[in-house]
Amino acid sequence: MASTEKLKVKNDIVKKITESIKNSEAVILVSYQGLTVADLSELRINLRKSDSELRIYKNTLVKRALDDLKINLDEFLEGPNAIVFGKDLLEPIKEIAKFAKDHENLEIRVGIISGEVADINVINEYASIPSMEGLLTMLARGMMEHVSNLAIGLNLYAEKLEEN
Repeated sequence: MASTEKLKVKNDIVKKITESIKNSEAVILVSYQGLTVADLSELRINLRKSDSELRIYKNTLVKRALDDLKINLDEFLEGPNAIVFGKDLLEPIKEIAKFAKDHENLEIRVGIISGEVADINVINEYASIPSMEGLLTMLARGMMEHVSNLAIGLNLYAEKLEEN
């Protein structure tokens, strides 16, 4: 039987995991088996830029936290797993997907996006969304096309009026 101190420490960790999941827009469970310490450090640094963090907990403690939140991810809680907690929705997903492309040993397993369980296909769809700057550029380009067409049309109309 575990001592009361160990139980208290474990309960504190479970509470911390639960709070981190509640306070995150994107939670991604990844398998990191085969990555070096340097790879994990690089990933952590990249994630910090988007106000996200990579944490490694025992699967049993993660399961207890998920049970408290009534989320069932039991089939994914086998082997060495790490959890990415992101306050932003897209940036941690994009960073993990980019890192996984460069490092074949990192496997995205499942995620919780805005409180809902998301499989790998949904995560890949989110990862393919352009950044905010990219979306704004696309919007500006689309608007400029209409302004350009209007200017051409007005110019043609003005030339037609001058001929008369």
